[in-house]
Amino acid sequence: MENLINAIDKIVEGQVFKIVISNKKNKDEKYNKININLKESKNKIYYQVEKYTDKQVFHENIEIEDLRDYLLDYMENSYKQLAAWSENNTFDLKISKKGKVFLGKKNADNSNLVNKDHNKKKNYILEEGMIIEPLIDLGVFTKEGKVVKSKYDKYKQINRFVEIIDDEIKKNDYKELTILDFGCGKSYLTFILYYYFVEIKKINVKMIGLDLKEDVIEKCNEVAKRYKYDNLHFELGDINGYKYNNKVDMVITLHACDTATDYALYNAIKWNAKMIFSVPCCQHELNHQMKPESLNILTKYGIVQERVAALMTDAVRGNLLEAVGYKTQLLEFIDISHSPKNILIRASKANISKQKVEKSLDEVNKLMQEFNFNPTLYNLLKNDNLI
Repeated sequence: MENLINAIDKIVEGQVFKIVISNKKNKDEKYNKININLKESKNKIYYQVEKYTDKQVFHENIEIEDLRDYLLDYMENSYKQLAAWSENNTFDLKISKKGKVFLGKKNADNSNLVNKDHNKKKNYILEEGMIIEPLIDLGVFTKEGKVVKSKYDKYKQINRFVEIIDDEIKKNDYKELTILDFGCGKSYLTFILYYYFVEIKKINVKMIGLDLKEDVIEKCNEVAKRYKYDNLHFELGDINGYKYNNKVDMVITLHACDTATDYALYNAIKWNAKMIFSVPCCQHELNHQMKPESLNILTKYGIVQERVAALMTDAVRGNLLEAVGYKTQLLEFIDISHSPKNILIRASKANISKQKVEKSLDEVNKLMQEFNFNPTLYNLLKNDNLI
């Protein structure tokens, strides 16, 4: 049993894209053979299983992380042979009548066997083969720069975020940028962005990560030093009261909870930042305040009220950013099946017409009047005579 487990582990770790299970131990076994192929849809990658009887084929899908147990179950109980293919290796597993396990492995270029319909290569900004230390430490890349199959969704999400930033960056020939990352936490995304700016875009950046936890800041500074990211450092501080007297070109705020996002946006506006990227989180404020004048149906059901309040919060933020001179978009950051907190606010400094400013403010005021709420960002900007 232990030898079989070790053999299966080596096959799974080889990141195989095609598997054939055959040679039944018992003639009464229902399926003559089982084919397993790696597939990629719009939202995720998975393995598709085809199980063959004499007259039919049965299909099912399994998650990447379930492959090991799936293979182990069939090879332990029902079959004596398994062949598998990765891009660089071919595996041949055989179990003798006495239960001895034999695993053969040979180097081979199997790239021509990849199912082209389901594995079309997308040109990501952070490509396979790049040695990106934060992605390796995060477990998304192997030490050789290959994507770990079970982390492919995470790899796509990170690239999606970088692409959203890149869409703005490539509009101008930036030579240097000062970037503040509010509520950076111990996420490696800050380090990944630094790599993108410095190594890929060749921009001279000064990047500051801000967080409330002293141990997090200490560890992040140690990691930055280990990576030799000389112009990236982390500071202890609250988004609400943080002071920075030099120019700021970009503000990033990911998953700042509730009104912390509003304070981050307010600071970005005060600094006259060229670009703002914000993924809000936990929008409780308007949910607690909502008392509609006539649209009571939207607060009749708690789950509806919660979601409507979150969407209204971001709609108000988007309009207020327009009102103070930012071209603003609300984008899908990741697919909603992965997280309901999937809206990213992208804002860039622009010449917004007086008519559009007035319309944006009017829409906010009408919404506030209908639902009797009082958003933090509106109050901050109003009290500072910015709107």
